[in-house]
Amino acid sequence: MAETETEQETAPQADAGTRTPEPEMQNILAKLAEFAQLIPKPAGQGAASLDTFRDVPITITAKLGHAVLPIGDILKLGQGAVVELQEAVNQPIELTVRGVPFAVGEIVVVEDRFAVRIKALLPPRGAKADS
Repeated sequence: MAETETEQETAPQADAGTRTPEPEMQNILAKLAEFAQLIPKPAGQGAASLDTFRDVPITITAKLGHAVLPIGDILKLGQGAVVELQEAVNQPIELTVRGVPFAVGEIVVVEDRFAVRIKALLPPRGAKADS
């Protein structure tokens, strides 16, 4: 029983009069940001600014096809395995920029490399299709 009394004596007591001091609040002056008024330019004046982007490289991706396989079949794949794609040989290849389709074409070979001959450009996103 003496051990219990000792533990009680050394245990910290929660006293309402002993609070940890809160950090001081600093006065911060905040004001609204002021921006210059933007004036729209007439059509045609912004075309020159696009020239600055002409040399920016953009990756074009050609999607040959896809296959859906159970994980068990994927784990069995090894060197020399053939994965059959769902797309037909004569089906158009989709060209994308950052996942956005912009054209379709067909696979060709130029010297010793694959290439895509563009057959049609797709309308931009959100553009209405011609009726």
